[in-house]
Amino acid sequence: MQKFLNLIALICILAVGFALFSQHVLDMRPCAWCVFQRLIFLAIAAVCLLGNLVSANIVKRFIAFIVFVLGIGGMLSAWYQYDVAAQMFSCDMTLADRVIAKHLALDSAIPWLFGIYATCMDAAVDLFGIEYALWALALFAFITIAAVVLLLKKNPERQYIFHQG
Repeated sequence: MQKFLNLIALICILAVGFALFSQHVLDMRPCAWCVFQRLIFLAIAAVCLLGNLVSANIVKRFIAFIVFVLGIGGMLSAWYQYDVAAQMFSCDMTLADRVIAKHLALDSAIPWLFGIYATCMDAAVDLFGIEYALWALALFAFITIAAVVLLLKKNPERQYIFHQG
């Protein structure tokens, strides 16, 4: 189970790395919702990596449940960015802007990672003909499905105990 959680963490870190590459090398300015999704990816990675500190399967299942919830949140944020925020002239005072800039102040604390430099309308860019928000939505969906697989996976130790009689 932990190898799977580590793989999810790696995928999340790579997603944020690609976002940073897109921002700093390809000059694609992120909006509040882009940055909010970075935060969710990093939260998923951190939660998954916490599983390395515990050995109890029940705790790892709880971690998988948290990943599931964060994955759903990521899907909702990516969908909102694509379907609603991309049509708005400003992301100011939306949930993403309030969390990143007002409540956590991440945009000023770590601007190279969480800086908000574009409106959602301006940040609607494509990669291979598909908007970034849809790529993020697909990745969050994959992570959410992976978390469900972990939650439904049978515990090998339990199977062994039951087979012993």
